[in-house]
Amino acid sequence: MGGLTDHEAGKRLLTEGPNVLAEHKRAHFFLRLALKFVNPLVIVLLTIATISTIMGDLISAGFVAAMAVISVLLSFIQEERAGREADKLSEMVRTTATVWRNGKSREVKLREIVPGDIVDLLAGDMIPADLRILQSKDLFINQSSLTGESFPAEKHATLTTGKHDSLTGLTNIAFMGSSVVSGTALCLVIRTGVKTQFGEISKRLATGVVQTGFDRGIRDLTWLMLRAMAVLVIVIFAINAYHHGNLLEAFLFSLAVAVGLTPEMLPMVIAMNLSKGAIALAKKKVIVKHLNSIQNFGSMDVLCTDKTGTLTLDKVVLERYCDVQGKEDDTVLRYSYINSFFQTGLKGLIDRTILEHGGIALKDIHKVDEIPFDFERKIMSVVVAINGRHRLIAKGAPEEIYRRCTHYKLLGKILPIEPENMSFLREEYDRLSADGFRVIAVAYRDEATSKRVFEKKDEEGLILRGYLAFLDPPKPSARETIEALRRLGVEVKVLTGDNDIVARKICADVGLNVATIVTGEQMKTMPEAVLQRLVKTTSVFARLDPMQKERIITAIRGGKHTVGFLGDGINDAPALKAADVGISVNNAVDIAKESADLILLQKNLMVLRDGVLEGRRIFGNILKYIRMGTSSNFGNMLSMTGASLFLPFLPMLPIQILLNNFLYDLSQLAIPTDHIDHDELRKPHAWDISAIQHFMLVFGPISSLFDFLTFGILLWGFHASEAQFHTGWFMESLLTQTFVIYVIRTKKIPFLQSWPSSLLLFSTLFLVLVGFAVPFSPFASAFGFLHLPGTYFLVLAALVLTYLCLVQMVKVWFFRRMET
Repeated sequence: MGGLTDHEAGKRLLTEGPNVLAEHKRAHFFLRLALKFVNPLVIVLLTIATISTIMGDLISAGFVAAMAVISVLLSFIQEERAGREADKLSEMVRTTATVWRNGKSREVKLREIVPGDIVDLLAGDMIPADLRILQSKDLFINQSSLTGESFPAEKHATLTTGKHDSLTGLTNIAFMGSSVVSGTALCLVIRTGVKTQFGEISKRLATGVVQTGFDRGIRDLTWLMLRAMAVLVIVIFAINAYHHGNLLEAFLFSLAVAVGLTPEMLPMVIAMNLSKGAIALAKKKVIVKHLNSIQNFGSMDVLCTDKTGTLTLDKVVLERYCDVQGKEDDTVLRYSYINSFFQTGLKGLIDRTILEHGGIALKDIHKVDEIPFDFERKIMSVVVAINGRHRLIAKGAPEEIYRRCTHYKLLGKILPIEPENMSFLREEYDRLSADGFRVIAVAYRDEATSKRVFEKKDEEGLILRGYLAFLDPPKPSARETIEALRRLGVEVKVLTGDNDIVARKICADVGLNVATIVTGEQMKTMPEAVLQRLVKTTSVFARLDPMQKERIITAIRGGKHTVGFLGDGINDAPALKAADVGISVNNAVDIAKESADLILLQKNLMVLRDGVLEGRRIFGNILKYIRMGTSSNFGNMLSMTGASLFLPFLPMLPIQILLNNFLYDLSQLAIPTDHIDHDELRKPHAWDISAIQHFMLVFGPISSLFDFLTFGILLWGFHASEAQFHTGWFMESLLTQTFVIYVIRTKKIPFLQSWPSSLLLFSTLFLVLVGFAVPFSPFASAFGFLHLPGTYFLVLAALVLTYLCLVQMVKVWFFRRMET
């Protein structure tokens, strides 16, 4: 076979294109930074800052713009730091391959390989394209990253009988991205670049961005705030324009109200929470590539995982060596060890696993000859001299060993194999196979002659000695991790490319429900409606191709679940990208790490539990700010609207609104350090905009009620002037909306059953003191403040205490009602 000529290869390269993958190209640094500003909340803040600048309100503009920029920079810096851990797809394979051109073999760059090329494969080679095998010798391909199979797949030129509509069934095809474990081959390139199986995956990954639960939550919250802001700002502007007749003054006041209603610190609070979580996870050897994924981790209620390398050790282990009745037999192990030790071919995975047992003495045992493995016999035999007597020891596929055996040995007796006892001999083999083990049979024969050369025909008249059972076993931590996640309200499902028998065994061992297993074959003709129902009740899916994994993830997400996916193979990449949070584990292939949001650097799956808890802490603290910010700000706006109806002056000056908001927001920057009650960590909490809206509509008016009480006390109790009214309401508003965090931060009784963090306690007390000091400072006149009589502060203390007690009572009622 001379292969293509350079001329023909050049023509095909122009026609078919280079043998490269569809890479997800990284944007320029400044473009990546600019894209971080494409966030609903950030856009709202920058819009308000722009309008404030146009209207000459530079203090307001500077403050709001600073909050937006700082939050964006915090998020950007963290993600850039994590992004350096992601490698490019092009590093998946070697840069050259051995190809026949012009009648000679030579090294050719991967990108220059074209359909029709003839490729040489040797042990250790990465497969450079999708290949059809023309000739092979002892060829084993590791395609676990594509198919999920634990064991290397045998490949040869002839397509075996049976179904060939799955990757595992195509025994004469080697796929790009897999690798040669042992043997040699001569192959024909049939597909290159994005047309390969691997290329199809990379093409899907290079296009589109999945909107996660976190993204949807922020979007919905932004629209909720925009709707409330639009209605109240228009109403307040209309009232003040009508009452006072000064359109510019009314507009500036309405603009200040808009700023007051906007939770401008939210992007910053979110970024600080997520950064704190990323730092905490980094200490546990977890790289956080995308900050938003931490919150999704906490909201996750379904975790889908691959089997090989995630739940299992990704290392084949000799689990059993037994006689034909299943009883442990050291002689079976000894014979198999002798066979693997003395064979001179490239030792495969099975041989290496047997030899790892070690501790078997080979003194006085000498090799005489061997009969190498081939795909027709599926047997490997060696002949050794033991105490001057020759013994042939064979191991291989049980079906092939059976055909060559005339006797079996059991309990020290050698008994003939008759048709009627063949089913008895197969019982242990069938049982082990049904349990998901890969079974190898061991047989022997003592030679009557002392000949030195043996052939395939000598593998006759053997005595069946027993079986070897191999398995890629579960990780010791897998069952404990699944149980820990289950206690946290996270359901675990396994999505594997491996066969259903092996999947059943492994999943049963780690405590999953294996009563029903859905296969990729069944899914091919399954309508979406049926799949939507099945994903609710099925825990194990087997024989899946990469697109079927993605389809299952999408179906689960369609049921309003937040879905995580844990995988480390090429075949996991589409599912990693489709999930709300993609997690790569151990030594994943590069494309999996590229697609993941989180990368576990240690083989400790309990980090998953820690990640879930960290995500829930983050979400809980973000929710504290949102609940408090929306309800307090909404209450203030209701108060502004009501006050504007009957007051002959503005309820509060724009600069006073901004100062109030600034101090209040600064006090809340310590929220990321706050504690979360243990009860709140027991189950996932997804974004519920309806619940946030109800919270705002219930607690906002309570705040307004006490504002109106303050108005009455100031106007009719103290006969306050305009400046005194502004000062009195400023103090009451700052106290109530700042201290209410102590009540809202927990469902329990504050301080008695749940204590805030020291930093939150300090920040709230300190900034309230700063706010109270301003009216007594030299800057009082600049802000329009005026002293109030001392008795007002006694009344104010009673008002605030009553307000907090009422909020506590309503809170208990509210959460009981929400839970029922």
